Amino acid sequence: MSGDGRTMREDEFMRRAEGFRRELLAHCYRMMGSVDDAEDLVQETYLRAWRSYDGFEERSSLRTWLYRIATNACLNALQRSDRRAVPVGLGTGPSGGPESPAAGVGWLQPLPDALVTPESADPAAVAVVRDGVRLALIVGLQYLTPGQRAVLILRDVLAWPAAEVATALALDVGAVKSLLQRARGRLREVTPSMDDVLEPEHPRARELLDRYMTAFATADARLFEEALRADAVLESPAGATWFAGKVACVEYLMSEVVGAPGDWHKLPTVANGQPAFGAYHRGGSAFGMAVLTVTPAGISRVTVFAGQDLLARFGLPASLP
Repeated sequence: MSGDGRTMREDEFMRRAEGFRRELLAHCYRMMGSVDDAEDLVQETYLRAWRSYDGFEERSSLRTWLYRIATNACLNALQRSDRRAVPVGLGTGPSGGPESPAAGVGWLQPLPDALVTPESADPAAVAVVRDGVRLALIVGLQYLTPGQRAVLILRDVLAWPAAEVATALALDVGAVKSLLQRARGRLREVTPSMDDVLEPEHPRARELLDRYMTAFATADARLFEEALRADAVLESPAGATWFAGKVACVEYLMSEVVGAPGDWHKLPTVANGQPAFGAYHRGGSAFGMAVLTVTPAGISRVTVFAGQDLLARFGLPASLP
């Protein structure tokens, strides 16, 4: 192909394919649990697709073709990594309370809403995207084998027909159905109910986020108690210990984390379709961020991610004056 022809072909490919970048990023993030890995794999997907574009025969939609390439790129990456599936029971925590499947999933990263939900999107479409990237779902997917993960995402999140999933993954329909059944059962074991989770814009969600941040700023145990649900869980993917139940969570926060009034400053944001905030020490140095699972009855889960680099992705400053 001549230089001009190749340029025209490249322009055509990018014009047709660029509009799928956000949803492909969400797809790769579901598969990998890491924003860094997802961004790399989206780039790899576009490179592979461009190299193969001359052979694309339009037997399926371009969107479907790109998803096939992205899914197989993720599966190849998972085969090369040491985190293809997570065994249950890695972390240790208090008995008698809810478990924390996130504890021990150290590669997990929070996802900025802006990367997958454009501001101009229809509210209903935004809600659909957010449902597919809730933190509990992303954690639960890490407990599935790569094959189970791919089948469940393609069938239950993207609503592909079983035959189309089979073609994409080079399986027969019977194998797809078997993998899906096992994946659904496994996901139910490790994923808490998300039926009553509030959107970040809901007035009650804003109220609880503000109350929790104020509790930190003022070192007020009473405000923590008002914000947290009775069965709340405090967890960190990088650690193997969590705290379950309001009493245990507040005791840990007040004795080990909060310090004196003014020791912390918080800036609100949205991650994984959930209220979140960046956390800064007194003096302005960044600590990391927390993502809240908010229900009408209170905050049911606080997932803490340490690391200064996370904040830049969310448009938050690396430090405060």
